[in-house]
Amino acid sequence: MTTIQLPQPPRGWKASLWRAPIWFYRMGLGALLGKRFLLLTHTGRKSGQSRQAILEIVKIDSQSHTFYTVSGFGEKSHWFQNIMHTPDVTIQVGRRKMPVRAERLSLEDGEAILSDYARQHPTALRELSKILNIPFDGSPESIHAMAQALPVVTFHVA
Repeated sequence: MTTIQLPQPPRGWKASLWRAPIWFYRMGLGALLGKRFLLLTHTGRKSGQSRQAILEIVKIDSQSHTFYTVSGFGEKSHWFQNIMHTPDVTIQVGRRKMPVRAERLSLEDGEAILSDYARQHPTALRELSKILNIPFDGSPESIHAMAQALPVVTFHVA
């Protein structure tokens, strides 16, 4: 089995492009992004300052009030490292802000979430795999490799 080498998270002006949707939320236009994205407000593990990131929602469980996301740059993502250090965070979906607790899923549970996502959004997952240089052919093996490289995170509404 080959080890997946994820790219580094973007820095400089490239990071600005990834962060641009934050301004939609700051202008009160978060609803334009629908229920596919959320604004995560978390605490920097080194600075202690408030930080924000936009994340794609890969699944919503309305029964348990749980939102599922994936760390696209793996464990290197600053937001991921920050929530592992301080898991009590706030998310905003549309106009609704919620205090939540973040938790990393097990590999098996992450595979199940990614399998569901692959069935519901095959084109989006193929494009993501190209951006992140992760081989993906839809097979259970490629889902397993993806789940090993990309942590799946839940946000449970408090």
